[in-house]
Amino acid sequence: MTKIITCVDGSAITSAVTEAAVWASKKLNKPLLFLHTLEKEQQHGADDYTGAIGLGARTVLLDEMTKLDEQRSKVALQLGKELLGYVSRQASTAGVGEVESLQRHGDLVDSINDIEGLTRLIVIGRSGKGHDGNFNALGSHIETLLRKASHPVMVIPDTFKTPVSFMIAYDGRETAEIALQRVIDGGLLHGLHCHLVSVKNNESNQNDKFVLAQQKLEGKGFNVTASFIEGNIHESLMEYKEAHDIGLIVMGAFGHSKLRQFFLGSNTLKMLERCKVPMVVLR
Repeated sequence: MTKIITCVDGSAITSAVTEAAVWASKKLNKPLLFLHTLEKEQQHGADDYTGAIGLGARTVLLDEMTKLDEQRSKVALQLGKELLGYVSRQASTAGVGEVESLQRHGDLVDSINDIEGLTRLIVIGRSGKGHDGNFNALGSHIETLLRKASHPVMVIPDTFKTPVSFMIAYDGRETAEIALQRVIDGGLLHGLHCHLVSVKNNESNQNDKFVLAQQKLEGKGFNVTASFIEGNIHESLMEYKEAHDIGLIVMGAFGHSKLRQFFLGSNTLKMLERCKVPMVVLR
């Protein structure tokens, strides 16, 4: 059975990530798998002083640094296990029936790719341990993960509030149709008020396709507010999101149109930094 892969690192955002994962698990009726990775940090020890001290003294210092690194690794391993136990208990208390945990050494994105076959949805915080207190900063793994993941990724800000609405931007092109179909088939967003938004572009028959997209969503039971707007893509969507108190944003991945460049280009990364609601990126 596929699972909700939930990345935790003990940062301040971990609580919001856990709450979002619990919500997704219940919506999709899927088990939770909490993933914690132990990544090797660059250490600056006795090697920095090569040539400045004698070989004998340097050897002693290197031995001491090795012992310190080993001790640090043991502590990090134990802290990670305690973290996984804590969030697992939180999820179970919140009513999730199946909760698992996994601890890996190495790169986070590589660890996620290794369990691709177990994945239904990936939940990750917008900023990690290295950005505590700076929730507008994107974690170093986010862009890499969004470009490599073959499954939907839900990026969580510093707090999580159960969404009652979502916005999907629609440009009438093939990737927009794929994203739309994934929303319909996925189940995660069923029951939420859908805001279907299209920013005017040069796509032929864009308005006709937009109307058909609305009909398709409504035919599957979605309550839809459809808005065809004009203006700068990034600014227009952000203004719409604020004006309508959107609880979650859905984005398609990759492409060459202005709207799709917005989705995984520099504007999207800026939106991820600015946006205070979860964002789901679909491949």
